[in-house]
Amino acid sequence: MHNYRADNSFIQYMGRVDLSDLSGPVLSTPGSVINIAFRGTGCDLFIDDEHRWGVNQNYLQLVVDDELFFRVQTRGQRDTIRVVRDLPAGKHTLTICKNTESGIGNITFRGLMCRKLLPYRDKTIRRIEFIGNSITCGMGADTSGIPCGKAEWYDQHNAYFSYGPVTARRFNARWHLSSNSGIGLIHSCCDKGYEMPDVYETMSLEPGGKPWDFSRYAPDLVTICLGQNDGIQDLDRMAEAYIDFIETLRGYYPSAEIICLSSPMADSELKSFQADYLTAVVNRMHQKGDLRIRKYIFEKSYNSGCDAHPDLAEHLAIADELTAFVKQNFGWKYEMPEK
Repeated sequence: MHNYRADNSFIQYMGRVDLSDLSGPVLSTPGSVINIAFRGTGCDLFIDDEHRWGVNQNYLQLVVDDELFFRVQTRGQRDTIRVVRDLPAGKHTLTICKNTESGIGNITFRGLMCRKLLPYRDKTIRRIEFIGNSITCGMGADTSGIPCGKAEWYDQHNAYFSYGPVTARRFNARWHLSSNSGIGLIHSCCDKGYEMPDVYETMSLEPGGKPWDFSRYAPDLVTICLGQNDGIQDLDRMAEAYIDFIETLRGYYPSAEIICLSSPMADSELKSFQADYLTAVVNRMHQKGDLRIRKYIFEKSYNSGCDAHPDLAEHLAIADELTAFVKQNFGWKYEMPEK
């Protein structure tokens, strides 16, 4: 077994990862990923947890060879996480996905130990960004370990199996989750004190975060799933704020397709309001000459997870709806990567 540093060029990072110190890349946002290829029968990971507030500790999704799935939690400020030790000898891939969001704290990757590190071959052919709130984070979705209402609010987070990454994997796409629980477009919940336009240009999607370099990731498709926390507002004000946000996106992504989504959690009244203002937004953007804007209103409300959020099965159903819409409107087909 050999130790390999986090700055090894064979390792791939995906998401709004802070690479300013390559000896310890920092992952904040949910769905941020480290991809590794190695030869051997297992490996160990060296990971620091910010241990925000002295109690919050992150969950990680570990995926070996796209077939073995392990959901683990960090246990302290410095961890050695043993992934596996009994794999068949040979080449393997490992995906490390941050299942929890920025508000739970950062993790810092310090490297790994394995028999031999290999170059990770990126087989993705597309790029998608999913902008949203707690739904997009995968908050309240995974009760496989701890039931709703027990322990801490983040114990059911699972970004890897939320609708965004599920949809992205179906199209063999890389993904970024630009999401933050409780956030809105003009009104956030829970005394948050800021909205998505205030933090969208930061690396961590939090006030005071380092600026994100948009040249590092140019998505082919962007979905916006905001509005659940805004609730019912003045329609014109909501539409104008939405258009302003889209125009911010256009400054960074001039050719991306954009889908404005209703909230998968919305009740009938909120869903009707969202359909009205999203229709107004799309019509006004088309009048401005931007025809790469579409809307999609989810067929039902998904509320079987914690605090009326979608559970894992419902995230699959949400991904089914979004997948069908993307296939119909853009002609994308399933492009599963070769083994």
